[in-house]
Amino acid sequence: MTVSWSREQLGRINQAGELQIASYRADGTLRRWVPIWVVCADDGVYVRSWYRRSTGWFGAVLDFPHARIRVPGLETDVLITDLGDGPEGLRSMIDAVYRTKYGDVGHQSMVTNDAAATTLRLDPIDTPVTEPTAV
Repeated sequence: MTVSWSREQLGRINQAGELQIASYRADGTLRRWVPIWVVCADDGVYVRSWYRRSTGWFGAVLDFPHARIRVPGLETDVLITDLGDGPEGLRSMIDAVYRTKYGDVGHQSMVTNDAAATTLRLDPIDTPVTEPTAV
């Protein structure tokens, strides 16, 4: 069951230059940690992939949408929702946050149409993932 992010959790995630994500395998074990850029917008946590849609950590969370994330002072399980490029208003908001957080040069690859099509929302869950669950 998903729960809302607390202000403290959103603050920790937003302050981090990147978060580390480890996707779960269907048997409940974690894959290796992967660093990714992350933004917070409208009380949500969002990530994108700029180069892969069906492989690596991104493909793994599409197959089994549970992962564990960590930033300094926070480590928690999350449910992944694939938004694609989502509603236009949301896409514009997330694009703007990427531009602000990562600067004029760093954000360029994260606001393309291809990257926007990989938008994922991360929602905290109140029970750890220890075995496969039906989604």
